[in-house]
Amino acid sequence: MPPRTSSKERGAVRPIQHDVLISEDAIRARVDELAGEIAGHLDDSRPLILGLLNGAYVFVADLARALARRGISPAVDFIAVSHYGSGTDAGREVRIVKDTRIDVRGRDVLLVDDILDSGQSLEAVVERLRAAGARSVRTCVLLDKPSCRTASLRADHVGFELDDVWVVGYGMDLDEEGRAFPYIGVVRTEETSDDTADDGQ
Repeated sequence: MPPRTSSKERGAVRPIQHDVLISEDAIRARVDELAGEIAGHLDDSRPLILGLLNGAYVFVADLARALARRGISPAVDFIAVSHYGSGTDAGREVRIVKDTRIDVRGRDVLLVDDILDSGQSLEAVVERLRAAGARSVRTCVLLDKPSCRTASLRADHVGFELDDVWVVGYGMDLDEEGRAFPYIGVVRTEETSDDTADDGQ
């Protein structure tokens, strides 16, 4: 086991300068509304929820509980993808780096992501799930950035639409900081650098 180091030895972490964009109460209310929308489109009382790592893990947990309160008991798993190619090229290949352990054949699948921006990742995973024999695939995103879209995909369920800003909290991060905020905050412009501009938002 490596020796433990103090925060001073590791170097002080500068707090993320941000402003609250969407409150904890607003998120809670919208997630409950989304669960109602989704429940109305499900024939299966035990669908499979697949969350995209890392940003969607908090959203998936809250959405699964909201569905359970409506008598739907989803199976839950996570997948992770990576992009291969140069820069922000729309032709970059999307590869699965962590796949689901659950057989999707004949299942109703709800694919959940934190942010829909270019749409490349979500579109690729939807196509993969359909090719694997899923009975149906619906998509649900907490945040939608339509101005960033390069794929033709549109989410079936959207929590909030927003401009092209960097957000943290509720599972989303800036250099792995801020994921645990219970609300969604917008990072102040001076905090966003070239080093983080291509990190998934």
